[in-house]
Amino acid sequence: MVIEGLDGAGKRTLTDGLVRALEQGGARTARFAFPRYDADVHAALVADALHGRLGDLGDSVHGMAVLFALDRRGAAEELRAATSAYDVVLVDRYVASNAAYGAARLGQDAAGEFVGWVHELELVRFGVPAPDVQLLLRVPGEVAAARAAGREAADASRARDSFESDGGLQARCAAVYEQLAARDWLSSWRVLDGTGGVGAGIATVVGELVSR
Repeated sequence: MVIEGLDGAGKRTLTDGLVRALEQGGARTARFAFPRYDADVHAALVADALHGRLGDLGDSVHGMAVLFALDRRGAAEELRAATSAYDVVLVDRYVASNAAYGAARLGQDAAGEFVGWVHELELVRFGVPAPDVQLLLRVPGEVAAARAAGREAADASRARDSFESDGGLQARCAAVYEQLAARDWLSSWRVLDGTGGVGAGIATVVGELVSR
């Protein structure tokens, strides 16, 4: 299960709550979060580029997308092993993040060339496993931005990068996410309202998983 949304939407909080609720119910869970900044060299390069430490690399939409994709390619076997060994695998950001942010940077929508290119690159060429279900945690852009700013103020290690601090990009990305969800891109999608917190979303998701 993949959790998607804007920077500051509350994806980590939702993931934490889902893990607790599922494990209290006896489910075996595993979790991943992308980019894997501390575990993969491509993700480390992403971090450098997003903070302006690699010259003009951060300006290249396709170059950045390849780095994001290579990070997931490096985790593909671990992801497959986890889906066999655990009842639920939760992933904070996945292929749809690459599609949404890249399309937003290029001014395209979910039907544009870039989204199709990401599908071909990650799932076909790199063999990244497809998600079974994706959750879009929907929050207004101003709410997500305020949360991201508060997180930065409280923790110096979580300074916002060039994507997180670009309000226009975040707004365009939110629109592409909505389109991807409406199209059930790669898998079925569920949209959760994260404006008032994620408690209701946790109960909803856990209830659906238990009923499967």
